[in-house]
Amino acid sequence: MKRKSLAMLFSAAIGYAAVVSTPAVAQENFVTIGTGGQTGVYYVVGQSVCRLINRNSSEHGIRCNAPSSGGSVANVNAIRGGEMDMGVVQSDIQYKAYEGVENFEDAGAFEGLRAMFALHGEPLTVVARRDANISNIKDLKGKRVNIGNPGSGQRDTMDVVMDAMGWTRDDFALASELGAAEQAGALGDNNVDAMVYVAGHPNGSIQEATTTVDAVLVSVSGDEIDQLVEKRPYYAKATIPGGLYRGNDEDVETFGVRATLVTSTAVPDDTVYHTVKAVFENFDRFKRLHPAFATLKEEEMIKEGLSIPLHDGAVRYYKERGWM
Repeated sequence: MKRKSLAMLFSAAIGYAAVVSTPAVAQENFVTIGTGGQTGVYYVVGQSVCRLINRNSSEHGIRCNAPSSGGSVANVNAIRGGEMDMGVVQSDIQYKAYEGVENFEDAGAFEGLRAMFALHGEPLTVVARRDANISNIKDLKGKRVNIGNPGSGQRDTMDVVMDAMGWTRDDFALASELGAAEQAGALGDNNVDAMVYVAGHPNGSIQEATTTVDAVLVSVSGDEIDQLVEKRPYYAKATIPGGLYRGNDEDVETFGVRATLVTSTAVPDDTVYHTVKAVFENFDRFKRLHPAFATLKEEEMIKEGLSIPLHDGAVRYYKERGWM
């Protein structure tokens, strides 16, 4: 009887331990961050943020993953649909989604979209085969151009540029819609004359393009571009420094946006708070994770390129730091 009683007590103890431990497991919070193509900086952003979050998962219970995705527009749509919690998004896409204009007119204003912080600058970068004789954006007319996959930031920006130039897809000999990971190969294989990419520098895809074929970075300048930048507050003139890529020693004029990390009001304040905290409490480590992050400044990241309200969870952390 004594042995039976001890066995029953032991069994009850195990059962009690299982009951006690169950809530801790249930409270684990899984977060997904939308990124971009695996050769781009967006993918590195998502992976880097997740790495910093996951370092302290035992404390806050958040586990993060950042799969490759279709880019800015796709990330916004996934956040709206509840398929993703956060996403890396161009500053212009952020604005358009919140206001429900242009690409987002049919879906309507995404009033629950919220900013977390801004990241690196992203110039519109046009890379062309040297033998295609393209030196300015105007020279793309009549050429074979990869205008970007639907749902990507570069496609959205290229659509805006085409509208400013008075072009349609019929003005190109070919308007392909390859994703970011495919276009450098298409340029090297002579399937297109030029590719467009909205990205921080240095960039792996552009590195690939300029090392596999004799290629040049193309100037995106002129009256039409000047008027475009003047009309839209989320755009700014930019310069891609010379010497970053083989065969391109001179600075190149263009314009661009900033990458931003966004979320929605559906994501709890604590989740956003700990995500933001993970980045800024490890800021020096974060800046070392990609060359495009090296010049980031904390005071700029919480205001520049943010054309929508900040998430309450982010505001909470920034106030704790005395930045707001």
